[in-house]
Amino acid sequence: MHKEITIYDLARELNLSPATVSRGLKNHQAINKNTKKRIVDKAEELGYRFNTFASNLRKKKTNTIGVIIPRMNSHFMSTVLAAMEKVASDAGYNIIISQSMESMAKEEVNAKTMFDNRVDGLLVSLAYDTVTIDHFQRFIKRNIPVIFFDRVHESDESVAVVIDNYKNGYDITRHLVDQGCKKIMHITGNLKRNVYQERFRGYQQALQDYNIPYNVDRLITGELNELAGSEAGEKILGMDEKPDAIFVSNDVCAASCMRTLKQGGIRIPEDIAIAGFNNDPISRMVEPNITTVNYPSYQMGEIAATHLINHLKGGVALHTTNKIILKSELLIRESSLKRK
Repeated sequence: MHKEITIYDLARELNLSPATVSRGLKNHQAINKNTKKRIVDKAEELGYRFNTFASNLRKKKTNTIGVIIPRMNSHFMSTVLAAMEKVASDAGYNIIISQSMESMAKEEVNAKTMFDNRVDGLLVSLAYDTVTIDHFQRFIKRNIPVIFFDRVHESDESVAVVIDNYKNGYDITRHLVDQGCKKIMHITGNLKRNVYQERFRGYQQALQDYNIPYNVDRLITGELNELAGSEAGEKILGMDEKPDAIFVSNDVCAASCMRTLKQGGIRIPEDIAIAGFNNDPISRMVEPNITTVNYPSYQMGEIAATHLINHLKGGVALHTTNKIILKSELLIRESSLKRK
């Protein structure tokens, strides 16, 4: 095995002091241009690698931000991550991304790994089944900032970046009622999570305000993926009393459900109106285009990362606010327009 090259090896090869080599590698202004070039060329020739870990230990910072998300396989999350990566890179930070795969147990392991890797701060969107944030207390106790986004846990010790899911759930349901719908089904994710719980609460409140009884048989909870949408469609096709509208908590599931219903002879929106959520590209690629909520995913990633980095650089106190609510809006398209 080859020996790891050190600055002492470079110094010996170049007949320079280790201090001069160290300054040259760091592009120090006290070292002249020709000497810097000799140092850099020799380092490249011998395969020298800068010891980032040792340097970070000395500085007590890593310029690294940890990101824990449920899954990467969605347009929403990939857009959030693209924004975070851009903000972090522009500010001189790297990001480490891990997936909980919708498991609190995996999320706990990810959090410990991030802590052991000495991340300067943490951005988190919680798993489906996370019921406590005790595994993030080690960060909070060490004053390592934690910001939750999208799927959040609201507390006095952390910041949450969200949209108004309650209002959006209410607005979608009210829109469907305005189209003459009275048997509105809701397909959503795990109600332990704030995003789905709040959309469900908005759905229920709209029904109540329009004197439409809530029927538990018109609630389906699941993974909100393509398979879940197809299975929900099959279930609806088998119902004696079918809904006249469906509010689905994401567009992928809504599109899959709509396809299954259309294959079963259901006309959209004449027989059943459909609305989704997130404004994913698929909502504009299927026919009819799906009514949805424009979720500002890039802005969410941008604001969460910017707020964290501003805090790390001393520009803003993390707890100036405990909740940042981003603007979102209902986008009405053909899939829900019974009254054209």
